[in-house]
Amino acid sequence: MDIAALIAWVVTALGGFYLLGTWIQRGGIRQQQSGTSRLPAPVIFGHFALAAIGLVVWIVYVVADKDALAWTAFGLLLPVALLGFTMLARWIPVHRERSAAAAAAAAGAEGTVPAERHFPPAVVLAHGLFAVVTLVLVLLTALGIGGS
Repeated sequence: MDIAALIAWVVTALGGFYLLGTWIQRGGIRQQQSGTSRLPAPVIFGHFALAAIGLVVWIVYVVADKDALAWTAFGLLLPVALLGFTMLARWIPVHRERSAAAAAAAAGAEGTVPAERHFPPAVVLAHGLFAVVTLVLVLLTALGIGGS
């Protein structure tokens, strides 16, 4: 189960890298000063950093098979999940405004588009689903359910 969790975590990370890259490429960092982006940089980079540290801890766990490392990785995933839900809650209104923005653009109105509006909903959904699977698999492994 530890390898399944590792695979799910890596797939989740790939989706997260894509979303982070999209946000940066579309000006998310610059939009922090203007208030256009609804995703605060500390939340995004905190989510990324904790998830990356947790993944490294999980890889060490897979190699060393020490229970304390499994619980440490799980403990790191909890704030990662909370930050992820925070970002999701802040992204949903931006996504819903997409159709209103399309109508305004058709009418000739110009405005600054939040960087996160460019997130493909399928990637956001897949990232979230794989994150939940990762969290569950890491918990089950830490509990010793399903073997290691």
